Amino acid sequence: MTKKVSTEAYKGVRDFYPADMAVQNYIFKVMKETVESFGYSEYGASVLEPSDLYKAKSGEEIVNEQTYTFKDKGDREVSLRPEMTPTVARMIAGKLKEFSMPLRWYSIPNLFRYENPQRGRMREHWQLNVDIFGVKSIEAEVEVISIASQVLKNFGLKDENFEIRINSRKIINYILNDIFALDDETAEKVSKLIDKKDKLKDGAFEEAIRETIAERSSEFLTLISSKNFEEFVSRLPQTASENEGIKEIKKLISRLEEVGITNAVFSQNLMRGFDYYTGIVFEVYDTNPDNRRSVFGGGRYDDLLDIFDKEKVPAFGFGAGDVIIRDILETYGLMPKFPAPADIYICVMNENSIGFAQDLAQLLREKKVRTSVDFSFRKVGDQIKYADKNKIPFIICIGDEEVTSGKFKVKNLTTGEQTEFSDSEINEISKLL
Repeated sequence: MTKKVSTEAYKGVRDFYPADMAVQNYIFKVMKETVESFGYSEYGASVLEPSDLYKAKSGEEIVNEQTYTFKDKGDREVSLRPEMTPTVARMIAGKLKEFSMPLRWYSIPNLFRYENPQRGRMREHWQLNVDIFGVKSIEAEVEVISIASQVLKNFGLKDENFEIRINSRKIINYILNDIFALDDETAEKVSKLIDKKDKLKDGAFEEAIRETIAERSSEFLTLISSKNFEEFVSRLPQTASENEGIKEIKKLISRLEEVGITNAVFSQNLMRGFDYYTGIVFEVYDTNPDNRRSVFGGGRYDDLLDIFDKEKVPAFGFGAGDVIIRDILETYGLMPKFPAPADIYICVMNENSIGFAQDLAQLLREKKVRTSVDFSFRKVGDQIKYADKNKIPFIICIGDEEVTSGKFKVKNLTTGEQTEFSDSEINEISKLL
């Protein structure tokens, strides 16, 4: 007996039925229109990459624990991309001499992570990636964070619905390396603990820090629990005011306020897990407790082209996943009403009417009227019920009488009003819509 195949999709991925596809297309549309309004160009790449690309800069943990990695038929180790930043860095490194800086690029690729599916997180998702290359100044951060803010506003959110949390790897490195003088291995452990802090059980973070730092753990925990930027800085040595990361945070928050972004705050607990970040990092959080997850995340990665033995290119960017965006739309009641699949539905009453119906449909389509034809020859009432169920607003029924006279009636299914036309009056029909 042939084994029955399950109708369930692979765990952690989604099927997109037409209604789901309409939502997905809407999400992509808002993303694209927003980013392109800032002058960014779209790019794309294959979902397959050599695994070494991720081992080199995303970190061994990403490849060993979270990627779909396998050997191809040529015995090459390849991965389904878990993120897009290494790919875009590879693309730019490959044609660096051909580009004039700055580059403003974006894409919406599908990404794969082998992890536990949960609200806001899947094993496959699509992600808006926005990056600017060739700008050293803080204005790159200002522009890209402004884009992130505007994307959410264009979905209908207000400033009070989300918070932009900002930190700098330069500050973290200064604290771990200079103030606490941790060796590289210990500093890496502490960094990973900070990155996972909000996901740990109560008390677990503090206990792990005490085990890792020992005698200076209380000092570190006091610092990391600061309520705001001012309190955080006050607990640092006076010389910290000269730290480049501290200066950048002050300037960035000030510049964001100047462009109207007032919901940006300093977060000393923000790390971002990828090894390639070199400066400012940020994440955007929904303030609604139903969505306890980062919506957007990104940062500066000026050294990523090093693995390709190319000159440094300053870069800043972010990624925004589609799953959490859909959750947010549903949470705030911002899901739009989607149009019907057609403007007019043509009922065909018998086989003799097919030719006339098809010709009429073609004339309507040439006038940009979306037209669907029913060839089922069901009862007229059943065809009308189908059109109504699918929210198609107008219907035309074609039978022997319409074929003979060349005239037909367009019925508004909402009002019940009917208007008679001939095929020479197609322009008038489009005015009804």
